[in-house]
Amino acid sequence: MTKETVLSQSLRLMFSGGIALGFGLMAHTAMAQETDDSRTQRVEITGSSIKRIASETSAPLTVIKAEEFVKQGLTTAAEVLSKIPANQSTVGLGNAVGGNTSGLPTGGQASADLRGLGGDKTLVLLNGRRIANHPYDGASVDLNIIPITALDRVEVLRDGASAIYGTDAIGGVINFITKRSVTGVTVTGEVISPKMQGGDEKRFNAVGGYGDLGKDGFNVFGVVDYHKQKVITSQDRDFSKTGVIPSRGLSLTSGTTFPGNYFDPTSGASGNPGFATGCNAPFSVPSTSNTTCRQDYTRLIDDIPESEQTAFFGKGTMKLGENHTGTVEYLHSESKVISRTAPPPQTGLILPKSSPYYPGNSGGVPAQPGLSGDPLSVNWRPLEAGQRQINSKGTADRIVVALEGELAGWDYKTGLTYSVSKSAENFTGGYVQDASFAAGVLNGILNPFGLQNTAGKAYLDSTALRGEVQSAKVTTTGLDFKASRELMALAGGNMALAVGAELRQEKANFDVNQAIASQASSSGLSGSLPKTGSRDIEAVFTELNLPVIKDLEIQLAARMDNYSDVGNTFNPKVGIRYQPAKEVLFRASASTGFRAPTLFEKNAPRSKNDTNDSYDDPILCPGGVPQPGANPLRDCDLQQFKLQGGNANLKPEKSRTYSFGVVVEPIKDVSVALDYWHIHLRDKIGALPEQSIYGNYAKYKDLFLRNPDGSPFAILDLNDNLGEVKTEGVDLSFSARLPKSSFGVFTFTLDGTYVFKYDYQNERNGPFLSSVGQYSDNNPTFRWRHNAALNWTYGPWGATIAQAYNSGYHDQNQVDAQYKQDVSSYALWNVSGSYSGIKHVTLTAGIKNLLNTDPPFSNQGTLFQKGYDPRYTDPVGRAYYVRGSYTF
Repeated sequence: MTKETVLSQSLRLMFSGGIALGFGLMAHTAMAQETDDSRTQRVEITGSSIKRIASETSAPLTVIKAEEFVKQGLTTAAEVLSKIPANQSTVGLGNAVGGNTSGLPTGGQASADLRGLGGDKTLVLLNGRRIANHPYDGASVDLNIIPITALDRVEVLRDGASAIYGTDAIGGVINFITKRSVTGVTVTGEVISPKMQGGDEKRFNAVGGYGDLGKDGFNVFGVVDYHKQKVITSQDRDFSKTGVIPSRGLSLTSGTTFPGNYFDPTSGASGNPGFATGCNAPFSVPSTSNTTCRQDYTRLIDDIPESEQTAFFGKGTMKLGENHTGTVEYLHSESKVISRTAPPPQTGLILPKSSPYYPGNSGGVPAQPGLSGDPLSVNWRPLEAGQRQINSKGTADRIVVALEGELAGWDYKTGLTYSVSKSAENFTGGYVQDASFAAGVLNGILNPFGLQNTAGKAYLDSTALRGEVQSAKVTTTGLDFKASRELMALAGGNMALAVGAELRQEKANFDVNQAIASQASSSGLSGSLPKTGSRDIEAVFTELNLPVIKDLEIQLAARMDNYSDVGNTFNPKVGIRYQPAKEVLFRASASTGFRAPTLFEKNAPRSKNDTNDSYDDPILCPGGVPQPGANPLRDCDLQQFKLQGGNANLKPEKSRTYSFGVVVEPIKDVSVALDYWHIHLRDKIGALPEQSIYGNYAKYKDLFLRNPDGSPFAILDLNDNLGEVKTEGVDLSFSARLPKSSFGVFTFTLDGTYVFKYDYQNERNGPFLSSVGQYSDNNPTFRWRHNAALNWTYGPWGATIAQAYNSGYHDQNQVDAQYKQDVSSYALWNVSGSYSGIKHVTLTAGIKNLLNTDPPFSNQGTLFQKGYDPRYTDPVGRAYYVRGSYTF
């Protein structure tokens, strides 16, 4: 039997998939790289391994130049990518408050999510090479580690690229490209001051370099960047102050409160001694269905946590002879986040008749009707312990040693990359030792129904729990090589070929400090155990560019990957670019994709976390009605528990993508692009949404785990291959530049994404659900998003007005029928002006959120913040910023 080679197999299978050729509207004006001399230089474009003269081709990119960051007051990489309409990320700084939808901590991570398929299917690169993923999910890069001051531009390939880059590239590729070389020194300071309290930002950076690559044969430069943002608490903004809004039917509260609620298992009586006096308004409010109190925990959380990022990027480049260049890159980044949530809920506490704080005893707690005299079960949130506070620290280091040049007619590029990402979380306030705390109630020292006396306060202080609770580390080591050259001449030009190979090793360590975690059930980590994982990846790939005739170009690509833990995969791509006239360009593409489960998804330690929303136990409290033997403080309208973790049996995700589009330039300096895209994903990896599990008990009853006495333990919600995703839509781009006049130069750009369909399954062969324009399970998919900007330049003067727009959607609507609603559309306007007429100085000033638009009201209960959705909106409000740069 003859063994088929990779290349022959690639050619045989090539036409079942393809390469995406959509190109960004303004890419043709933004693709020039910094060069070391006046000669025309071949450059490598994101989405292709073939080096070519940039003006000969259209790049499949949206390109954002660094000067656009300044004009719009963008201070982080996450903010920059929020201007890409195809990016529908749900993970940002606000998720650090209370964790993400998996219940696990985020460490303040921010991620990109092209096409809404998940951050794990968007590949993020730095100078064309990988960065170690954030260790708490192992699936996506933390954008906070990218120092935007070091960047020349960001290139966004809005289509699958697995045949070029391998795993993670199903949704697209984002390539952060640093400056090629720097001479001189520039220092910059920036201040952002919101109109309302909180959220102030300051930034300082310095860029310095020495050496001319063309004349001296070398260049060395470095960038230091520091950014800090102050906290915004829920009380700093009217729209986020409370989870109790009767006019909206909203009452997102907790049954674990101060003063504590009690339940008498013998008599069945329940209540709260503070109910008659209004509980502890405004922090707790009387229940509308019984005599207990409900905690308005939203009042004691942060909208945006305090954060601080420091980064250094250095690069040295040296010519090695006429045709070879060696480079060394080093990136070091640190991120610190302080997140605060409501004081720790303590449930199932036992209060005996012997306690002075038993209702009616000597401790001053008023007697309550219907008590049997037997011990009470108490739920209590000790406000005197203070807000739970977690200090997260993330660090990232990456070093690249690379060599590129020309050898025997081939353009080659090779490099060795080592990157490591670490994160650790420390309890620094609010958390208590469960056993010691419960003993204080049992022994009559702690009063669950009022403020503590001197002895009680001292004892409460002694239960404080501090220290590192969790840490994680992900290490990636890679060796890559690629080479390209022109081959024989075809009717439309020279055929070009690229070949390459990659070796990569990934290691992950997840460590839970059981000495700390086991003492606090509210940590969500009390049952977790440390785990490790590793794997090796080998890959070969090839790409062929065929200018068949003058106006028709075909690109073919294919990649073979071998994962030591999940096996082999082959992914081809094909694309066609046809330009029958100078004013019109047609393009089409098709491709297959593949994403292996991450080490975290396979090996994450099991953890028992709170659910995001509150639920009734379907057996003990169906429809909110306690059954015989039920404890309403435990089983009714309360956050329950879910047991989450990795799954060693996960299969890879696979996809098919196709797209086609047209670009028209009817007159000079006016361009319109319209591209249709379709993605079909199979075996999507994730945990079943808790909303689905509780929403259909008959179907998922086997996932409800119970203690021997029948009380709820947790729902089993491990990672799994859930089913399929089918999504399609169009991207629209428009650009116009008016002729230069006595009033200056005006340019207008508009980039938008319209989603026709986003249908998904929560299980294989199950029904398809839709999230387009509606909150489904735990998030919506926006039907339309756009970013528009009008720019003006006149000599040293410049100005920009920009709008970012999200369409509205049907809300989560877990409220009574008369209160169901739609979330309104959301638009933010930013304006800025700049002046560079002073030698060595550039000044910029502007206003973010010019109209001081509040986030639209949302009744979502998935995240800790209430009254709005922090994943898609900006709670800062109007903010003024000034920026000054001086070049030596």
